Amino acid sequence: MDFDFRLLIVLAPLAAAAGWAVFNILPAALRQIQELLRAKD
Repeated sequence: MDFDFRLLIVLAPLAAAAGWAVFNILPAALRQIQELLRAKD
């Protein structure tokens, strides 16, 4: 049973793009959640 590296070649850029998107969006999302929780108090 051989591993098909074509799958890795296709998925690696997608995983990198998803990781970069999360890395860029996460601080703003956390800030928004904190403001939402503060507004409820």
